[in-house]
Amino acid sequence: MNKKPASIFNDVIGPVMRGPSSSHTAASTRIGLLARQLVEDNLDKVVFQFHPEGSLATTYHGQGSDIGLVGGLLGYYPENENLKNSLSIAREKGLEVKFEILDYEANHPNTYKMKIFGKEEQIEATAISTGGGMIKYENINRFPVDITGDFYETLIFIFEDSIVEKVENIVEKNHIKPEYISKSRSKNGILVNIKTLNEIEKKLLEDIKNLSGSISIKTLSPVLPILSSKNISVPFLTAEEMLKKYGDEKSLYEMALLYESIRGGISEEEVFEKMKTIVKIMRNSIKEGLSGTEYEDRILGPQAYLIEKAEEKYKLLPGKLMNKVITYITSMMEVKSSMGVIVAAPTAGSCGGLPGTIIGASEVMDLSLEDITKGMLAAGMIGLFIAQSATFAAEVGGCQVECGAGSSMAAAGLVQLMDGSALSWQKCNGRS
Repeated sequence: MNKKPASIFNDVIGPVMRGPSSSHTAASTRIGLLARQLVEDNLDKVVFQFHPEGSLATTYHGQGSDIGLVGGLLGYYPENENLKNSLSIAREKGLEVKFEILDYEANHPNTYKMKIFGKEEQIEATAISTGGGMIKYENINRFPVDITGDFYETLIFIFEDSIVEKVENIVEKNHIKPEYISKSRSKNGILVNIKTLNEIEKKLLEDIKNLSGSISIKTLSPVLPILSSKNISVPFLTAEEMLKKYGDEKSLYEMALLYESIRGGISEEEVFEKMKTIVKIMRNSIKEGLSGTEYEDRILGPQAYLIEKAEEKYKLLPGKLMNKVITYITSMMEVKSSMGVIVAAPTAGSCGGLPGTIIGASEVMDLSLEDITKGMLAAGMIGLFIAQSATFAAEVGGCQVECGAGSSMAAAGLVQLMDGSALSWQKCNGRS
């Protein structure tokens, strides 16, 4: 399956989550959520294996991969309040989880190899975290797959070649219109993977299963907020294409509305309201940070509220704007490090820069929630170009890829707050 166009809500601004890292905590939670479904919630034991030279061998505990994986196994989503206590909750429920460092072939630094034991079966799988909370399952029971959590997945494992055609006939006869259907083979048999935008009826799956005792079926529900489709049509994929096609016809936030509505198959109004909800979550996170945060396992204690106090007593950097932005960025980062709810924007490691700048500047400028939402959409448009052509994963591009991306996104948001256009930089250089 070819690479799908990036989504602002899937790849750039999101997920809504707890924990220190989107590529470790949030992504591992989504990996755990899918692993849980592979044994139809009948979990008994899971063994996770990390390559000694990958990023996870030394960071899986400190960056929260362990609590994310176990939280997902328990059915918790990345923002769930119980996520930080998932390890102790699993022990109370009798779910056995082991973490091992093992040398095996791994082509990505964020590789999760797992053995999932249900009450009556065992499944092996490999998944990777690709940055910013995004994931991909690469194989299940030695069958190659491409599962990223943005479809309903029906996995039909067939262990007799003669049955494959019968399965395909049932699918065709019942007018199932998959977005994608693929077949892969291993020494054990054939896997038919059907990707749809809706769950396939259980009765139909029973009809397929009743064809033979040599068929096993697994179904997975999406874990991403925006679903994909086979024929995704987007208006542009690069900044150059966007400017060539629209120039100053639309503001940057309007281009974000246009792009994400087409990409996600939702209205521009839904896109705007979705981003407005995210902005509200960001504002609440900043407020929580300013009230003081507590968490035992952290390097630095709460300091954001001290900046506001110091501003009242001492003359800090000239001008209220810079102090407000620094305070809000610090506040957001403290909430993240205390396992509070934040929005990865574009990652958890850089979650403070964008919202702290846009929300802080908006308050100083006395702008509305709608104005902040427009700024965040404009920022998301720039982040989308990065997601499409590069990466947010620190394990691939270094830690500064996160902060650099967040900073460039914040710059775009500030331009939008000032009613600037996508071509403002050209005008500033005397090239209208």
